[in-house]
Amino acid sequence: MERRHSSRETLFRGAAELFAVNGFHGTGMADLERATGLSRGSIYHHVTSKDDLLFGITTEYLCRLIESGDELLGQDLPAQQRLRLFSRRVLQEIMDHLPEMTVCFRDLHAVQDDRREQVLDLHRKYEQVWADMLHRGAEEGVFDPSLVSPLAVKALLGLHHYAYIWARPNGPMSPDAIGDVFTDLVLNGLLPRLEAR
Repeated sequence: MERRHSSRETLFRGAAELFAVNGFHGTGMADLERATGLSRGSIYHHVTSKDDLLFGITTEYLCRLIESGDELLGQDLPAQQRLRLFSRRVLQEIMDHLPEMTVCFRDLHAVQDDRREQVLDLHRKYEQVWADMLHRGAEEGVFDPSLVSPLAVKALLGLHHYAYIWARPNGPMSPDAIGDVFTDLVLNGLLPRLEAR
């Protein structure tokens, strides 16, 4: 059972790396065999097509982040700490899966029509996690309700997810350090505004 799990990880990571470099349409099954060292039979043991690989790559990280965010929302934590911990987890996920993130941003259009709505639904659930964190903070009187909006959620998504372009695992800052900078920027902007004197 352990070996099967390992070969699946090898397959999906290898596919993500190839798709990130060559594009989804520029990668063939023979390329996957060479890059992963898996036979075609082993590949088809885990997936029925290259489309399955793309679907898995574009959804698995979302599932992990939704689960992580829901876990944090279920804990009795101060709003700032909850936001900081989630920011760190998102940055860690991005740093650990840079090829997958590249594929997600560049090749999402290649997901088959019958599955694209499933991917988009996961995106909506993931955005809702961020929204719930902001709304929870506003309800607790920590965040300024006038700043908690769909636009704030989009800003958080852009702030975090475009880090895949420049963040590197061996870079000068760890995912936690980057997440803390992002959180500090956001929290300073979410503090209630002082009345003009």
